[in-house]
Amino acid sequence: MRPLSLKFTAGSTLAAALALVVAGAVFTPEPAHTQAQDPRAQAAPPEPDPSRTAIFAGGCFWCVEKDFDHVAGVLDTVSGYIGGRHPNPTYQTHTSNGDLEAVLVTYDPEVISFEDLTHTFLRTVDVTDDGGQFCDRGNSYRTAVFALSDEQRAIAEAQIAEGEQALGRSIVTRVLDASTFWPAENFHQDYYQKNPLRYQFYRTSCGRDRTVNRVWGDQAYEGVDKTS
Repeated sequence: MRPLSLKFTAGSTLAAALALVVAGAVFTPEPAHTQAQDPRAQAAPPEPDPSRTAIFAGGCFWCVEKDFDHVAGVLDTVSGYIGGRHPNPTYQTHTSNGDLEAVLVTYDPEVISFEDLTHTFLRTVDVTDDGGQFCDRGNSYRTAVFALSDEQRAIAEAQIAEGEQALGRSIVTRVLDASTFWPAENFHQDYYQKNPLRYQFYRTSCGRDRTVNRVWGDQAYEGVDKTS
């Protein structure tokens, strides 16, 4: 069996690293856990439709994808990269290129709105952490809503203001104009389904759910079906 390598970076906590040792896993700084790059088209992907798509950066895209796959009205999720300086980023280059890990969410506007998606997104991340998310540190893991239109920007900013009132503190999640969204390698798509044990060990060791529950309390994961 392939040694278990997780997404901890050089800035990960000592406790997380020790957890890997105790579990018998191999601690490998990213991106060494990634399998060989699969070939992808060099042309820029088509521009998403702002009436039924949204782009959220919430740290590890494996986790963001999993959460949104369990939101009613979401039709599809794609992990990818956005915000970098050069086209065609890969897992090996996206950090130095300035990209954030993000997820493109396609949804049915008859079932759920962009407003509700943004409300849910904010409650699935640590909106008080501007240095990354959980055990993953650095710009690639910072949170953001990438607005595809002026309307999306206004809605996202209103949702952040509402969230700040609910928390009683500032939210550092940014609202940025969307640039080209580049789908990630096939290895990363639906990772939680293809590698459930590795995925769950990573998510637990990284402290994602524990932190989100601490920050948001009863509002944590509103809109996400946590039973499935």
